[in-house]
Amino acid sequence: MVSKPASEYARETLKQIAARRLQPTPDNYQAIYDEISGQLTQPAFPQMRLRQIARVMPGQTPGQQRLLGQLEAAVEAQDWTALQRTLVGYAALGVTPVPVAVADKPGESDALNTVFAEHLARLIDNVTASLGEDDERVRQLGQELIAWLRQPMPALPETEKLLSNFSYRLSFAAEDQSAIRATLLMLLHMVFDNVAVLSQDDAWLQGQAQALRDAAVPPLTLRRLDDVQQRLKDVIFKQSESKARAIEAQRQMRELLATFIDRLAQMDESSAAYHSQLSHCAERISQVADLQALRPVLQDAMSATQAMAQKSQAMRTELHELRQRADTANAEIERLRQELERTSAQARHDPLTGALNRKGMEEALRREISGSQRHDAPLCVALLDLDNFKALNDRYGHAAGDGALLHLANVTRSAMRPQDQLARYGGEEFVLVLPGTTLEQGVEALKRLQRELSTHYFLSNEEHVLITFSAGVAQLAPEEEPASALRRADQAMYLAKRAGKNRVVAA
Repeated sequence: MVSKPASEYARETLKQIAARRLQPTPDNYQAIYDEISGQLTQPAFPQMRLRQIARVMPGQTPGQQRLLGQLEAAVEAQDWTALQRTLVGYAALGVTPVPVAVADKPGESDALNTVFAEHLARLIDNVTASLGEDDERVRQLGQELIAWLRQPMPALPETEKLLSNFSYRLSFAAEDQSAIRATLLMLLHMVFDNVAVLSQDDAWLQGQAQALRDAAVPPLTLRRLDDVQQRLKDVIFKQSESKARAIEAQRQMRELLATFIDRLAQMDESSAAYHSQLSHCAERISQVADLQALRPVLQDAMSATQAMAQKSQAMRTELHELRQRADTANAEIERLRQELERTSAQARHDPLTGALNRKGMEEALRREISGSQRHDAPLCVALLDLDNFKALNDRYGHAAGDGALLHLANVTRSAMRPQDQLARYGGEEFVLVLPGTTLEQGVEALKRLQRELSTHYFLSNEEHVLITFSAGVAQLAPEEEPASALRRADQAMYLAKRAGKNRVVAA
């Protein structure tokens, strides 16, 4: 067969994919390329998987240790032949189970191995410490059991008895801790709800209360709490800064109003004095006998009129300035109010990706469900889960994992319609709310997003990494609750994972 340039094989492969109406996935492309070129592409060597297997292979005996070294060397060299030879050696060698309890002397078969007893004592010590000071009886039983386990070769029957008593008491303590935690969360929610009710007119305080409510929703993780704490600190700082400026603007407004009222009072007093002077002049005019005596009266009347005109002009100018300052202060108050509302709204977004958090997603779903029912339009929700996220974290680090989540969110936003909503559901899971979309259209939209993501590689430490996701899509039925649709989408997403990942399944 005459060999052709790789570019010709590639063009022909794309033509065949289009002619056969196949999805342009990497697997389909590779299969048709191999068919056209007549060559079988060697599959990638699963180095990472084999290293994970090597870490759990037994290495207690010298023979096992020797074969384990050969296995690691074969994986490092990506040598299939050496790998096969090593696995055959393991099969021939066999694996001897390591006993938990070993008898060092005759008659000691009912005693625990000292090393195993120490591991058990450490476990009980850690469990007891995690309970705090709430249950003194559990602590006492735990200390007794630890002291017993740390003596030489503790007897198995007595160990079983002490361990049974400890675990029985521990079960009650665990139930108490669970009930205490649930009650504390309920009390916190009551406090947050009360704060929200009492601050209906303070949008900035509403946002903080909502952020605290979101933080107190199980399951709780330290990373989630740290993220919310940092986000809340930023919001509180911005809100306190904006609130101080708003209070200052309101103070200036009150001062302006007080000055305005004072000037009006002065104008009233001046007007009354002017009318009194004119009345006095009129009375003097009625008593004047000749024109010569009339001159000083007219002079007084003209002087009063000029003084009143000057005062009126000055008052008019000052009131105009007061009005301008009041308009400026009012505009500043409105600007600060909008800024506070924007700052408060940040508590409804995920701090890493900028997508909606769970609370923001619930609000968006309520709005879209209401609009869907009002206009009799379809509505879909899709649940996306990043493929191989744990492996990506293990290989490149958590910073790269966060970058991959941000990359997925940015690509998704760029490919979304303006009316679509993206929310981070938790960990590496995202939810897409697709208004005016049928189930078939939703599946096709997610497939388009997969193709878009395949054209944008994620860069980590100068290495291009292809990010993929598996997704489930569900169309809300009439009167269906959002939680039910999300569960169906989650089940469909799980099927997509089981089917090989980088797939979209309709619920």
